[in-house]
Amino acid sequence: MAELKLSESRDLTRIERIGAHSHIRGLGLDSALEPRVVSEGMVGQTSARKAAGVIVQMVKDGKIAGRAVLLAGQPGTGKTAIAMGMAKSIGLETPFAMLAGSELFSLEMSKTEALMQAFRKAIGVRIKEDSEVIEGEVVEIQIDRPAVAGVAAKTGKMTLKTTEMETVYDLGAKMIEALSKEKVQSGDVIAIDKASGKITKLGRSFSRSRDYDAMGPQTKFVQCPDGELQKRKEVVHCVTLHEIDVINSRTQGFLALFTGDTGEIRAEVREQIDTKVAEWREEGKAEIVPGVLFIDEVHMLDIECFSFLNRALENDMAPILIVATNRGITTIRGTSYKSPHGIPIDFLDRLLIISTQPYTEEDIRKILDIRIQEEEVEMSEEAKTLLTKIGVSASLRYAIHLITSAALACQKRKGKIVEMEDVSRVYNLFMDVKRSTQYLMEYQSEYMFSELQTSAADDDEAIAMSS
Repeated sequence: MAELKLSESRDLTRIERIGAHSHIRGLGLDSALEPRVVSEGMVGQTSARKAAGVIVQMVKDGKIAGRAVLLAGQPGTGKTAIAMGMAKSIGLETPFAMLAGSELFSLEMSKTEALMQAFRKAIGVRIKEDSEVIEGEVVEIQIDRPAVAGVAAKTGKMTLKTTEMETVYDLGAKMIEALSKEKVQSGDVIAIDKASGKITKLGRSFSRSRDYDAMGPQTKFVQCPDGELQKRKEVVHCVTLHEIDVINSRTQGFLALFTGDTGEIRAEVREQIDTKVAEWREEGKAEIVPGVLFIDEVHMLDIECFSFLNRALENDMAPILIVATNRGITTIRGTSYKSPHGIPIDFLDRLLIISTQPYTEEDIRKILDIRIQEEEVEMSEEAKTLLTKIGVSASLRYAIHLITSAALACQKRKGKIVEMEDVSRVYNLFMDVKRSTQYLMEYQSEYMFSELQTSAADDDEAIAMSS
């Protein structure tokens, strides 16, 4: 019974939620930065993807920093998908921070502080340090346990060897505990950091590859280290400036990283950190990795935020800023002036603008095929054709939302493949924007606080006053 429960809980941890952009794996470009028709979850938007690919390549080469890019286009044309593709293409080494414009107004700190923290999350510091490491293959571990528990500490000996030498080390209680925690046994190749005492299991020695009892599907085999047991190794740590800020801003700063309760960080702390990082750079101990900060719904920022961004992009350690909006000519928040995309002209002048075009019917069909596969739904060709037509007439997002709904409708009638009738059924159950608006126009007078009711009440009031 216990085994059954354990396997159930393990299976539950493997469940992954399918998000709106979980099918995106990259930008879908070849080595010459030419966009493939369908690749890595991306479809269409060839010119926008190519432009994004050029930006990504420059980020990887470390050629640009402090630049800003605008992704502009109608709703549902893949702006966030391109930003997600850029994040996946850049890789884990380069910091990528995401932020929605509306988030700044719901945080407990000032807008400029929230933007500054987001900026510093997108700037990485690669710190190099030399450390003394003992690296070798475990020949034998002997642990002497006291006859009466608790009277004396455990002691022991461990024999380590390389291809050239073999040494016996005395073990203390802490080292024995660390070895048992890592489940180290004879035949394992391990590395011990002398400064911290941390033990890293590198794998099993090739000489033990025939010991089938000690093998599992995840067993990794490595060569027995050569040279001396004690070596100097260069260790590289990658952290963001924001993480350094938080750790140094309070006594329990390291814990604040996990709780998310960072609060406002004083400018003096940041200045000291910037000075120290600049020293490390000159000494060759560290290098700056400018990352990417993506701000969605940039039209939600106000004039103060845009003024801050203007100044922040001129900083030596500024990341690459990517912003996205679906607005046309609209009012700049915090002013009565109108501007393209709701962005001030002086800030627009800094931006490289990438525009996204509406998807064609063929593109919509390909995107729906990818989403159907991602959501693990079996669907007939006729149902896919109907869903594509709905995507063209209503919107792509609406059509994507109907996939899971249609699958549930099919499940209810105990079918295995989603047919046209299932799609039609959910189409009638859930309205799209156009049909919902049409319904509102027809029955507007029956809703509370509608324009028709307000105008009728004003007319009644005017008649009463005149009489």
